[in-house]
Amino acid sequence: MVLWAMFLAIVLFVSGSIILLTMVSAPTAEDKFKTWHSREEKVVEKQLDNLFYYDKNPKQIMRLYFILPPLFGAVGYIFTQSFIFVFVGAFLGLLIPNLILKIRNSRRRRKFNQQILDAIMILSSALKGGLSLLQSLEVLVEEMPAPMSQEIGLLVRENKMGVNLEECFRRLDKRMNLEELSLVINSILVARETGGDLTKVFSRLTMTIRDNRKLKDSIKTLTIQGRLQGLIMSLLPIVFVWWVVAHNPHHFDVMLQSEIGRTLLITAAVLQVVGMFLIRKFSSIKI
Repeated sequence: MVLWAMFLAIVLFVSGSIILLTMVSAPTAEDKFKTWHSREEKVVEKQLDNLFYYDKNPKQIMRLYFILPPLFGAVGYIFTQSFIFVFVGAFLGLLIPNLILKIRNSRRRRKFNQQILDAIMILSSALKGGLSLLQSLEVLVEEMPAPMSQEIGLLVRENKMGVNLEECFRRLDKRMNLEELSLVINSILVARETGGDLTKVFSRLTMTIRDNRKLKDSIKTLTIQGRLQGLIMSLLPIVFVWWVVAHNPHHFDVMLQSEIGRTLLITAAVLQVVGMFLIRKFSSIKI
């Protein structure tokens, strides 16, 4: 009876301590959560503004941070019956909303980059027709599809609101952060400052960008064999381990049951990741 009384007293003491700590820390945790939620909502709102998704509510994206982690965690447990994959699934669910926005932003920037040559030709034609640079930009907004029309339309609206045209171009360069766009904007700013002929500048820019793209395509073609070899060599150990475990689940028990074996397996995994990173680095050439 004495032991049961002591055990009951310990349980009540521990439970009371946990409840007391929860009551004390709950307001602080709630404040931190509200601060994090407000900060993330502002980041999401800014990303949606950059994507021109004005009809999207940031709160809809924020809901995914609370829906996807438990959903992916439950799916991971259902398919694997392992609590490790619960945490893996929850972590992936937490990353997915931000990953979706980054992928859409990357696609939008890539599409914008593909429209640069057409935009230069329209600007050059408008300037040859006697229009000013600002009028040519307005023609560009009418003629080009999104995202070029959206970004240039924002540039024109900023200028009409009183922002200097040079500053508008710099803001566009900062928003898109594209090499070819930076080349075009710097050329326009230098020509405006020195009084150069923009039509001739655009003609040279068109040739430069086309030559640059041809060179990049040639490099991709010449390095495709090395990149494929790197991909195959990276996937080969993973496929080998999967095949061995599928046919003999206890094949690696000797390694897993000894300290040296576990160390070797961890070392092999780390070296595999390092090798994949180095192969990717060596097979990519920047110009």
